[in-house]
Amino acid sequence: MSTISRGPLPPAAGHPGPLPPPGADPLRVPLALTLVRAGAALAAVAALAVTFWGGIEERGAALAFALLIGVGELARWSGAEERESAPLAAAGALAYALLGENAGHPTHDGVPQIVAVVTAASLLGCVPHVAKGRGPTADHLTRRVLTVGFAAVCFQPLYNEGRLAEWAGTGPAYAALVVALLLLTALWDAVLAAAMAHARTRWPFGPLLRDELRGTLGIGSAVCATGAVMALAVAVAGLWALPVFSLPLLLTQLSFRRYAAVRTTYRQTIASLARATEIAGYTPAGHARRVAALSRAVGRELGLSGPELTVLEYAALMHDIGQLSLVDPVPAGATAALAPAEQRRIALLGGAVVRQTGVAAEVAVVVERQADPYREQPVSASIVRAVNAYEEITGEAGPGGPLKALEELRLGTARDYRPEVVESLARVLARDGLTLPLAG
Repeated sequence: MSTISRGPLPPAAGHPGPLPPPGADPLRVPLALTLVRAGAALAAVAALAVTFWGGIEERGAALAFALLIGVGELARWSGAEERESAPLAAAGALAYALLGENAGHPTHDGVPQIVAVVTAASLLGCVPHVAKGRGPTADHLTRRVLTVGFAAVCFQPLYNEGRLAEWAGTGPAYAALVVALLLLTALWDAVLAAAMAHARTRWPFGPLLRDELRGTLGIGSAVCATGAVMALAVAVAGLWALPVFSLPLLLTQLSFRRYAAVRTTYRQTIASLARATEIAGYTPAGHARRVAALSRAVGRELGLSGPELTVLEYAALMHDIGQLSLVDPVPAGATAALAPAEQRRIALLGGAVVRQTGVAAEVAVVVERQADPYREQPVSASIVRAVNAYEEITGEAGPGGPLKALEELRLGTARDYRPEVVESLARVLARDGLTLPLAG
């Protein structure tokens, strides 16, 4: 399987694009991630060499699964936020790794051939996407190779040696064993995805793994189920079972594509609403997007889940929208310097505006509670308040802004700012290349 993590909001009209997550250098690949990619590349090259030297067994089955995987990659959708952008290719690859019989005749494809066929078919299916500049990342192919290799190593030697027949026979127990191997493979894929994301972003591993496991319950479960059904159906009915059992997953993919399109439109609407304060001259240009990007990074650092991060990002984008109700704009939109009663009034006005837009009630709660004492706030509201204050102080203080902002936030941890949020913000900024003192 292969997943796609939820990304930042799409750029609003006229905006250069979403800010990179703090701590991420697009030109520098961490050593651990480089080693994982190199290992996958060596495994793929070795499998291709062994297959080329020894020849292809069961050529009909190899060609059929290669065609299925290639078509699945061609049918993938780019820019999707769901964790699996090529579910048909992933299901076909898993089915091939767990293939034991073809129409009642035992197969002897072997691990190297399976990895070689999946690699070659995936690369060929990606060519049109790469030509259009929307090709899959190296991590996508790395995980495809390592996940399929894991499944094949777990299944093929035991099957070829007759161990599976001894343990489970050919009835329901055999099907249960195939499903168990798929679940183990899904767990391996989730751990691998979280580890690669942790190496790339240095976000906490635990929340990343939790998000991957939660994502597996969505289209990932459909991929696993289809892979198991394909492998079992081919064992009985032959290769004609592949197109039959591909259709439900294609329909599922279409449904997910429509859902992703609706959600993208929803996010773009929120991004446009957030720019209203900038267009009206109440806040500096880009302020809302900078607060949203940094708030999301701090939320990641604190271990918030994917849905919680989405609410946090929406609330951070719209945290200043209450200023539209003011007769006289706040100078530079700097609400952190206002009296507490005025901050709460603007926050409540903002929450009322958010509720009228039809955005989720959770977002409105964060917006309207961002000015409360931190002991009474949800964590998301504490993050928005601290990050907004940091952004405002930094913008006013010039070159020494980051140090001055962190100092003021730490002095305000007695009442205004949650201490753990401030220290998480300091860690995120330190990873971003700023020299900031950490507490303790």
